[in-house]
Amino acid sequence: MKLVRSIASIVLLGILLTGCSVNPVTGQQELSLMSPEQEVAIGAQQYGPSQQSQGGRYVVDPDLNVYVNAVGQKLAAVSDRPDLPYEFVVLNNSVPNAWALPGGKIAINRGLLVLLEDEAQLAAVLGHEIVHAAARHSAQQQTRGTLLNVGLMAAGVALATQEHEAAGLAMGALGVGAQAWQAQYGQGQELQSDKYGIEYMVAAGYDPQGAVELQQTFVKLSEGQQSSWLDSFFASHPPSQKRVDRNRQMAAAYNGGVRNRAEYQDAIAQLKKDSEAYGNYQKALKAASEDDLGTARQLIDKAIQQQPKETLFWEAKGRLYAQDKAFAESADAFGKAITANPEFFRPYVYRGLAYSQLKKSDAAANDLEKSMALLPTQIAAYYLGEYALENGQQQKAVEYFQMAAQGGGELGQKAQARLQQMQQGG
Repeated sequence: MKLVRSIASIVLLGILLTGCSVNPVTGQQELSLMSPEQEVAIGAQQYGPSQQSQGGRYVVDPDLNVYVNAVGQKLAAVSDRPDLPYEFVVLNNSVPNAWALPGGKIAINRGLLVLLEDEAQLAAVLGHEIVHAAARHSAQQQTRGTLLNVGLMAAGVALATQEHEAAGLAMGALGVGAQAWQAQYGQGQELQSDKYGIEYMVAAGYDPQGAVELQQTFVKLSEGQQSSWLDSFFASHPPSQKRVDRNRQMAAAYNGGVRNRAEYQDAIAQLKKDSEAYGNYQKALKAASEDDLGTARQLIDKAIQQQPKETLFWEAKGRLYAQDKAFAESADAFGKAITANPEFFRPYVYRGLAYSQLKKSDAAANDLEKSMALLPTQIAAYYLGEYALENGQQQKAVEYFQMAAQGGGELGQKAQARLQQMQQGG
């Protein structure tokens, strides 16, 4: 036993000695088992799945993404790690959130953009996230084992109820359990990102008062907290008056800077114009969850009339048709959702399931395969397993069922049962 403990101690010491690295932002020695090269590789690998699992990219107004990326790149250029392959995208998500992956892969939701007033406040958000990447905070959290990982399988995708199992198209049926590869940053890391984020803002020419106002906005959001999604949001971005006061104290040391309110308001003009449409969409989802399908249809039709280029609206219309088992109309609506954004996984899943109900097996499999290329999901894997089995592709069916079984739940059990039947020659 003493020998085992000695060996363990030596191994631990070796890890501590080889795992220490210098924080590029603070210059302090910190424990990290992830190399800079691994950071970049992991960020690149996880960026796509993380975007897919949270609504996909916002594509109604592509110029908005160009604008946000330009502001982000301006800040990244004055960061402590300007050579990271930074990317900045706007996600089609109403939750006011932003996040950073290792290696400088950063996203901000349209739901946060509409709460900001000017470019300085946007710079405060992006500067804060850039520090998380530059200071290797995600690498530190991964070392502590506190990161969530989308991985290669969105195991949380399952059917809502057994009643809708055949169609798999109930409102709310498809939701990815493992969200972005995000860390639950400690208070010290959050304050560090506030501090150096302000320095990046100043270096890029922005008024650091924007960082103070940003924290004030988050405090107000937390005080009026009513939605369950705010729980997870504030877990990774804990607001407090203490942070407001610290940011105000830091900002006071600098002499102003640009605000670019007019430029920012012009950039988000389409979002603001569509705010009523997104509001009708949210109301439609709520009405559908309460089985008031008539109201839900009226609201979704109104949202589509207001903004026909929004994929989420067409997707919701398709799901409402599916609830009535009008699968031909459902497939058509999902097709319009795909046309609006061909790079978002979810409408492919839903149209694939609708085609399955219409006995269009080849078309269904084609859509499900496209969805898997964007974000592998349990439900798509299961039905692709069934399709492969029907076509005598035993090995392919095994692979898909094995993937589906990893997701657990009722669908995972069904996949496991299929595997057992195949082993028994049934």
